[in-house]
Amino acid sequence: MNSFKALVVDKIDDRVKTDIRFLALDELPPGELLVNVVYSSINYKDALACIPNGNIVKTYPFIPGIDMAGIVVESRNEHFKEGDEILVTGYDFGVSHYGGLSQYARIPAEWAVKLPQGLSLKEAMIFGTAGFTAAMSVQELQQNGILPDSGPVLVTGASGGVGSVAVAILSKLGYEVAASTGKEDRREELLKLGASRVMSREEVIPEQARPLNKQIWSGAVDCVGGKTLASILSSVQYGGAVAASGLTGGIELPTTVFPFILRGIRLIGIDSVSAGMARREQVWKLLAGEYKPVMLEDMYTEIALEQVPEVVPSMLDGQSRGRVIVNLKG
Repeated sequence: MNSFKALVVDKIDDRVKTDIRFLALDELPPGELLVNVVYSSINYKDALACIPNGNIVKTYPFIPGIDMAGIVVESRNEHFKEGDEILVTGYDFGVSHYGGLSQYARIPAEWAVKLPQGLSLKEAMIFGTAGFTAAMSVQELQQNGILPDSGPVLVTGASGGVGSVAVAILSKLGYEVAASTGKEDRREELLKLGASRVMSREEVIPEQARPLNKQIWSGAVDCVGGKTLASILSSVQYGGAVAASGLTGGIELPTTVFPFILRGIRLIGIDSVSAGMARREQVWKLLAGEYKPVMLEDMYTEIALEQVPEVVPSMLDGQSRGRVIVNLKG
């Protein structure tokens, strides 16, 4: 514990440098819990933190990593003790507070979720922020009356982290899932995850945009936004719901009020960053049980900390495959 490895992003003039450094514990920020990080993961936000003008890191040097799972080694909080297995996603972790791409992390106790029974530290990071967001989306559809017998459910951006986990969860729960992706080479993977059919991006967006199109979907998990989300809203069945969490397709939403006032559609925003602790614990218990996909072990790639800089370009180019977890045990 005298020194440990961490991925450090630093900025010199206008150049951003990412490398592995050995740090001391007193270089970590304040917090009630000192955690030995066992696994972390790579998300799009982490990749942005490693480049200039990524608009994630505000002060340098910095340790990115918005997810972590590990073991408490020191606690100054009555709710946690040495040896507790915990996970962290969201809040300011890996954004303005040193993150999880490090063998040790010090955090506020109110950010920590005790690892639920039925989930390992590794499995928690196979889910990570992406899986947590997917689970929140599915839960919202269920709570809004979208059930397996309601009709087909669409998942957009299905080859990404959130989308792929959403496909797997919905399939396990018995839904008929249509998976939309811009990556033709991911078709077989999505079918293996349980998609009933795989669609191209172009199939989701009609050639002629209309305020209302044919009613197809009982609900949707949208990880794209923009024109894709507008098109989905126009094609959802009466009383349906869409859980939206992405913006890779743009921040503008070119739609009308018609889907909402003529078909009673509900558009539900999903925010996994600031969700309250009660909701977090509830959703993580679902991921450890009812929502846990049978093929979870097939949904990730595992890398070492030293390999993170190699993964960043492919993630920024949208070429990463499923979830990428980082083993920090070495």
